[in-house]
Amino acid sequence: MRLGWLIPRSLWRATDWISPQEIRRTERWLATARVFLAISSLIAVWVDPGEARSTWVYALLWFYIGQGFAIILLLRYSRRQSTPSFRMLVHAADVVWPALICLLTTSQSNTFFLFFLFVLAAAAYRWGLWETVMTSILSVSLLWLESLALHLGAIHSVNLWLAHHHLPVVNADAIDFEPKRLFMRSIYLVVMALLLGYLAEQQKKLRAERDEAARMLGMVSIEAGLAGTLTEIIGEMLRLYRAPRALVASRESGTGRMSVGVVQLKKDFALLNWQEPGPAGADTYFGNFGISSCYVQSHAGSGVGQEFVSVALREDGTVARDEDSAFLQRFAEVHPFHRMLVVSFSPSPELSGRVFLLEPQLTSSAEEELRFLQDLVRQVGPAVYNVYLLRRLRRRAGALERARLVRDLHDGAVQSLIGVEMQVDVLRRSHPIEQSVGDELERIQMLLREEVAKLRELMQQMKSVDIDGHKLPVFLRDTVQRFQRETGIAARFLMDDGEILLTQSVCRELARIAQEALVNVRKHSGAKQVLVHLLHSDGNWELIVEDDGAGFPFDGRVSQPELDLSSRAPAVIRERVRLIQGELTIESRPGRGARIEVRVPQPTING
Repeated sequence: MRLGWLIPRSLWRATDWISPQEIRRTERWLATARVFLAISSLIAVWVDPGEARSTWVYALLWFYIGQGFAIILLLRYSRRQSTPSFRMLVHAADVVWPALICLLTTSQSNTFFLFFLFVLAAAAYRWGLWETVMTSILSVSLLWLESLALHLGAIHSVNLWLAHHHLPVVNADAIDFEPKRLFMRSIYLVVMALLLGYLAEQQKKLRAERDEAARMLGMVSIEAGLAGTLTEIIGEMLRLYRAPRALVASRESGTGRMSVGVVQLKKDFALLNWQEPGPAGADTYFGNFGISSCYVQSHAGSGVGQEFVSVALREDGTVARDEDSAFLQRFAEVHPFHRMLVVSFSPSPELSGRVFLLEPQLTSSAEEELRFLQDLVRQVGPAVYNVYLLRRLRRRAGALERARLVRDLHDGAVQSLIGVEMQVDVLRRSHPIEQSVGDELERIQMLLREEVAKLRELMQQMKSVDIDGHKLPVFLRDTVQRFQRETGIAARFLMDDGEILLTQSVCRELARIAQEALVNVRKHSGAKQVLVHLLHSDGNWELIVEDDGAGFPFDGRVSQPELDLSSRAPAVIRERVRLIQGELTIESRPGRGARIEVRVPQPTING
């Protein structure tokens, strides 16, 4: 970790954020710089011819200019992409040119030494730190090979061959290639490579981080909703850090309501499953942990007595020394881990939360990764919060619209139907009419009463239902009492003692199932008594609706798979049970009653 600042973030490169078109533009820019450098060198030789020891310098520079123009034309007019092999070939030529030119000039410290700096800058611009360092090592190796060739007389042999064929000789100066001078220049090249490569690496990393933040911002979708947006964003974080699993915990300050979701990657697709935080959820996920982000390593497995080594940052980016090991211990008991990244978010005073990445693979220093995560959350958090606000706004708008419609129905259609029913009753009782007409008026009166009851049931279902484990028993008791008042059927509600640790969505569906079951009792059973139970048994909660009416058109006890095949249970109830991943069982005794059982497992908080 101490040398993390030297480690290139190879994981960023794996995301392939550089497009082929951008690579082509980069190569064209380098080719243009190559031509400019060669032309500048020709001008320097023309101004001071003494810097050239051989006329081969002019030939090499003109050849170098021609190579640069050829690459420019090839990249501009060829439709083929710039392949890695093509870039490596061009780069290899750039490494060889400075070594050749140095043999033909007066000193390696003159303007021609810029060719070495160009090839190092090209490596840094194309790739990163380690490629630039390797380029400097290759350049240094060529210089030492040339020095060896001078001292062994190889250059002298070449000059003899050139003179024999009446060609200009290579007037290399062995003093420029003495080991002491060459050693200092080698150190200079390696240091320059480290500097240029490091700066290029950091620049590329900053750009990749901006692109990653922009990519995650693009995942924020109003159509996908809050759950879909969180799934996509945290799934991207899992792919980025190659982590198998993540948790996201949020808490609303006004209501104190908590939500905990587990995100996992299945075949590169992110799946989000909500789970119940449990009675100790506040301590487990929001303990006294006064930091903004941290990286934690466990060195003693899992369980009591676990030791942690962590790097933590506060909101202002300073290193924190007061991490809460008790919080980490509580979290590890519920979700065992060996490595973990934690980052907090609070886009507004009313909403806060944390993201836990379990078993991430870091490719840079922990402190640097934490700073990146903090910046990422600051950029993406407000956009996600806007989706959260829009969801709340839509929910409230829908609730207001449903409430308005319920009022309109109550003040309009329901009252009109009740008035018509009363007039029919008055007409039937106050005027002497034939028996057949009286029976028909009585039938119309019963139909009107039935329609009023249906409208009231519809109005009840249209009301916004915000039910959790604490409100569910009260809602069911009120529903049963209202059912008894409106239908005249004796109804009771019974419940076991115990805390209901079910999610709000499950509680809402259980309430709707009870309402639908009571509607069916009123419509079809002809029952005189109804009993609604909410029982806790073997870690499960059971909702039971039992009556003494006509029953279903079958005799016996039927499980949910059989009900799905035969469609012998109400479709609405079957669908709602499927939504909460519960178990539906129906027991029917034709002529003696029916019993509907819905079993829902109480979720555990273990990950």
